[in-house]
Amino acid sequence: MNTGSADRVPEPLVSVCIANFNGEHLLDECLESVYAQTLPASVEIIVHDDASSDASLAVLRSRHPRVEVIESSKNVGYCLANNRMASRARGRFLLLLNNDATLRPDALEVLVDAAGGQPGLTVLSLPQYDPESGALVDRGVRLDVFHTPMPSRLPGRADLAYVQGACLFIGRSAWMALGGFPEWMVSNVEDTYLCLLARLKGGVVSVVERSGYLHRQGTSFGGNRVVDGKLRTSYRRRFLSERNRACLVLVCTPTWAAWPWFLIHLAVLALEGFALCALMRDAGVWTRIYWPAIKGAVGLLPTLIKARSAAQAGRVMGFWSYVGLLDKIPQKLRVLARHGLPNLS
Repeated sequence: MNTGSADRVPEPLVSVCIANFNGEHLLDECLESVYAQTLPASVEIIVHDDASSDASLAVLRSRHPRVEVIESSKNVGYCLANNRMASRARGRFLLLLNNDATLRPDALEVLVDAAGGQPGLTVLSLPQYDPESGALVDRGVRLDVFHTPMPSRLPGRADLAYVQGACLFIGRSAWMALGGFPEWMVSNVEDTYLCLLARLKGGVVSVVERSGYLHRQGTSFGGNRVVDGKLRTSYRRRFLSERNRACLVLVCTPTWAAWPWFLIHLAVLALEGFALCALMRDAGVWTRIYWPAIKGAVGLLPTLIKARSAAQAGRVMGFWSYVGLLDKIPQKLRVLARHGLPNLS
């Protein structure tokens, strides 16, 4: 792993951390949106290149000399990439920004202002918009009983479970207190984990109504967006999502109820995998998504038990308050009714 030699910004207030993999065609627009910020304070920009095979590094070196580049010799995934950038960052605040996202000019100013009066364990974001249509995508995310994400578009909701990692704002001290992203997750669901951990320990998870960001959803990691009425995603993304959400149930659910909930979750995943495999006539649904997800979650049990102990230590949120964050109707049923079976690649 090599670190670029850009001149370091003196005493930055915000460190913008951008994880990049094969984002040659995305980096200019993303970085230009950071340069255009109206925040009257120093901002440092750190990009972790995750062993890209395209010309990402050439773009960074030739067109973005003020950016500090961490060059990974091998692909390590989103979690470790962000942990590396956070450990290198010097700002009071961190903004984790996807390479396929762009900020409105006042975004950082609005986030810093909002964070000023919040308690320590605060995780913030902004309304997310589609760059092509301009439509609102979400104002944060709720979860169903199986911890599947449910985008929320209503303003001012206090029951948000998490905010998108595509634009996640957190104090550096809070990041360190929460331990950053769990590297065993690799990629996907890590934003949910971090926000639920903050919630468990009495923190705040919120979306600031002013400003916003544009996000080309799924460009950086294999789909997960609706195209022509159908949900498009990838086998790998779906595998990581299913495995990590099962793990999330065990790690974050308060009280002993986590264990039966975890086992029920695995049983439902097995039934869902068999059903989709038959309906889609695709054996890969089982062999590449659901069986590896179930096997992977069980194989991670020693790690999950340790993570659970750390997550529940100092917990101030009770079981029923936690359940109050969860919608009782499974989101996958809504998605199936609205978009039909997913397109996998």
